[in-house]
Amino acid sequence: MQWLANRGYAVLQVNFRGSTGYGKAFLNAGNREWAGKMHDDLIDSVNWLVEKGISDPQKIAIMGGSYGGYATLVGLTFTPEVFAAGVDIVGPSNLITLVETIPPYWEPLKAMLYHRVGNLETEEEFLKSRSPLFFADRIQKPLLIGQGANDPRVKQSESDQIVNAMQQAGLPVQYALYTDEGHGFARPENRLHFFAIAEEFLAKYLGGRFEPLADIPGHSGIVQ
Repeated sequence: MQWLANRGYAVLQVNFRGSTGYGKAFLNAGNREWAGKMHDDLIDSVNWLVEKGISDPQKIAIMGGSYGGYATLVGLTFTPEVFAAGVDIVGPSNLITLVETIPPYWEPLKAMLYHRVGNLETEEEFLKSRSPLFFADRIQKPLLIGQGANDPRVKQSESDQIVNAMQQAGLPVQYALYTDEGHGFARPENRLHFFAIAEEFLAKYLGGRFEPLADIPGHSGIVQ
């Protein structure tokens, strides 16, 4: 995240348990720990930043895409006092609907998802207990969400659900929907547009530098 470092932020990317590349035991330590020990690892890293004097505890944001977007939503709902703001990019808000909307070509992976996250057929309440959507009323800090309308993996409805819940509760949320994107932003125009929104958002709540959003021809973003 050289972009964020350039804007004046210390950036920590955490290899929480469940991350790949560190052996099977480390990967399996994340089983059934979404919003559990995997989130504890993120909070431990926040505490380390503060203890080392790297970060002001009042000015720490959480940001990520896909699972990282989910982790952002967990951060703002399960530990609402820790982060000053959150940026969620194509993150699921409801693990029940996430599993229900698995596309057909992912069907062979469903057993792995049930093993790692939770079994929809027998553990719906467990999945609900780990889903930020059902705890949206706990949110205290501002949230920015970026979503692709054509995302086959984390459907637009995953972002719509939590945006609607926050809007109805009068909670601070900004939503950028890209009509021609999928699971992440592929087109440079859209990336530039979202990053411009994100750096202004972070500057507002953390105090870093930002370049005001200029006209970016060709982007498909709809911001609300």
